[in-house]
Formats: sequence, structure tokens, C-alpha cells
Amino acid sequence: MQKSILIIGACGQIGTELTLALREKHGNDNVVASDIREGGEDLMSSGPFELLDATDYKAIENVVMHYEIEEVYLMAAMLSATAEKFPMRAWDLNMGSLFNVLNLAKDKKINKIFWPSSIAVFGPNTPKENTPQNTIMEPSTVYGISKQSGERWCSYYHSKYGVDVRSLRYPGLISWKTQPGGGTTDYAVEIYHKALENKEYTCFLSEDTKLPMMFMDDAIRATVSIMETEAENIKERSSYNLAAMSFTPTEIAASIQKQIPEFKIDYNVDFRQEIADSWPQSIDASTAEKDWGWKAEFDLKKTTETMLKNLAN
Repeated sequence: MQKSILIIGACGQIGTELTLALREKHGNDNVVASDIREGGEDLMSSGPFELLDATDYKAIENVVMHYEIEEVYLMAAMLSATAEKFPMRAWDLNMGSLFNVLNLAKDKKINKIFWPSSIAVFGPNTPKENTPQNTIMEPSTVYGISKQSGERWCSYYHSKYGVDVRSLRYPGLISWKTQPGGGTTDYAVEIYHKALENKEYTCFLSEDTKLPMMFMDDAIRATVSIMETEAENIKERSSYNLAAMSFTPTEIAASIQKQIPEFKIDYNVDFRQEIADSWPQSIDASTAEKDWGWKAEFDLKKTTETMLKNLAN
């Protein structure tokens, strides 16, 4: 039984790869990509695309009705570093777009929603190591505040109106296929590009800044997996902790040096350090493991080998 799926924010770092993965799984014509701008050739040529403003309820409703959409993946967001520069624009986009899809589901116009949260929901007072599923949050960034608020609204719409909304707290994501989109963990993508281009990289975070990270293939697999899980197994209707690996810039540089011995890293710390310092260093994802069988496949070694191989090609 094929499903009709809409991806909002399909041209972003996650959206692009998620769209292609879902088209492969459900058939190109059954997955409608949408964004405020056009995307890459693979995305545009492989299936239907609609120019769509995620904050425009009527426009989303029209696309949902036209294509008889059943599931919406809302991937449109302003990320952590960019959101600090444009706080109100970030709030309006991140929250307005979520209310639009929650209300479509409340009115029974769609059946199921995926909405991404982030480790940015955690703050300086959160336990840093093995951050539990339920703990002190107190986010200190605009992005984190919007994601924590979003989690509460998802939980509310589920308990009050029975909306089937599912969510993951993504760590930093690493991909060779798409460019990062203005986040604090972007260094972990940029470093591979620079290692191949000119054998050196200047990092905007300090050498011992440890953060939770994940290779994009794992993130896509987790996203598809949670959406395919039976509803009664989804116990967390705010968002699930998700984890794969944690490392510092020093450690990622060392893993690159095993492949490119002459690679050098230096440091020029900027405003993103303060954001990174407010986030956890490692995440406890045991609730996701228990409820719907989450397990990561990529560690740092495998990530580095895969990144350098594919970027070189």
C-alpha cells in the first residue's frame, strides 16, 4: 500500500536525502518535495516538487488537498547559528510551520507528522554525559527554545487531539551529499571538505569541545524507522533522544590524519563556542532502543572513511 507523503523543507541538509530515500521506498510520484526555493538536480528531477512557504497555512493545505497527502515530514527550520542572528524570524518559521501541520492533523486532513527536534533543547544545567531522555532542559539559544516549545506542543496535540506526531532529537549531522545549513556542528562536515581541498582546516570550536554527532545515513534510517513503528510503541510524544557517537575536533582531525597524514587543524573560536558549551557531550538513547529498536551503524572511523571516499569521488 503506497502512501502519499509531503516533505516541507526538502532542499535542506536532511530534507534532500530524506526525500530521495522515501522516493526510493514509496515510489517517486508518491513523495512530494517542497521548499521555499528549488533544490539540486537529483531532487528536482526524481519526483513532484512544489514551491512552498512553510509559514503559509493555506498554501500547505492546498498542496495537501491536491496530492491527497497522508503524511507530512516538516524539515523546514532556521538552525542554531543562523537563528542567533535573526531571533524573531527563526521563532516565526520554526513555530509557525509546526502549528500549520499540527492543525492540519487536528482537523483530520493528514494522518501522521514527523517533526525534528534537536540536542539544542538541552541547556547549560542539563547533565553533560549520557544526557537522559527526561531531564532539566533550559535551552539558552533561540533554536533550542523553539525546539523545546515545539516538543511541548507536539505532546499537547497528541494528548488533547490524538495527533500522531513523532519526533527525534537529532545530534550534529554529517553528510557528503549536501552542504550544512548554518548549525553549530557544521565544522564536522566542513573539515572533510577542507582536508581534501587544501589539507588544513581552521575550526570555529575549541579543540576539546565534545558533541554528539551522527552520520546522515543513520539519521535517515532513524527517521524512516520511527515513522514505520506501530503507534502503540511510540511512548514519547515530545521527542526521542537519538545517539550514535561523540567526539572533539581533535579526535575527528586524528581520524582524518589516519587517511591524510599531512592534514593539519588549527583553531579560531567564534560565537558558536558558547552555543556548543550549552549542549550535552553524549546522549542516552536507551528509550529509543527499547521502544522501537534504534541502533546506530556508523562510528567515527566508518564516518571518516565514508566521507573522504565519497568526497574524493
